[in-house]
Amino acid sequence: METLANLESFVRAAEGGSFSEAGRRLGLTAAAVSRNVAMLERNLGVRLFQRSTRKLTLTEAGERFLVSIDGNLDALQAAIAEAAAHSSEPSGVLKVSLSPTFGVTHILPLLPPFLARYPRIKPEWHFENRPVDLIAENYDAAIGGAFNIAPGLVSRALAPVHIVAVASPAYMSGRSLPADPSGLAAYNGIAMRSPQTGRIRR
Repeated sequence: METLANLESFVRAAEGGSFSEAGRRLGLTAAAVSRNVAMLERNLGVRLFQRSTRKLTLTEAGERFLVSIDGNLDALQAAIAEAAAHSSEPSGVLKVSLSPTFGVTHILPLLPPFLARYPRIKPEWHFENRPVDLIAENYDAAIGGAFNIAPGLVSRALAPVHIVAVASPAYMSGRSLPADPSGLAAYNGIAMRSPQTGRIRR
């Protein structure tokens, strides 16, 4: 695929009748314009200009090529300029998986100022208690725990999750408190089992 620089150099050289004039319009040296045109000719496999020390004229193939891209170059430049104007502003759908409690409590209140700052973003937030497959399910990000981080993905710790063991006064009546967490194994308890693996979470 030809670069825009090669096509611009060809069109401006054809319009100005010289590499020097094309260079002045493009902010390049005449040698740079000549190299761009030579690369274009090599890639197309045709000679586009007849060159002499005093004159630069289009060949028959060059005239046909100029007609074929006439107007399209300006449209391409305008499209590139428009895309560049918005390149610094995030836009599009932002698909995020969030645990319901954390998402509603901590993330949802941030949505109005976030959208005010990035109005071109369309949030698609899923409040769910499950580890998602970011790649297979086409998520941009996920906030939660117990994720398997695939190679190439970036993770960042946001906050620790504290698990607190509690017991009713009636159950602890006549029992001594454990000295450390390992002592909990001697007590009856309600355990959490992972819905994905079936293993008890410790």
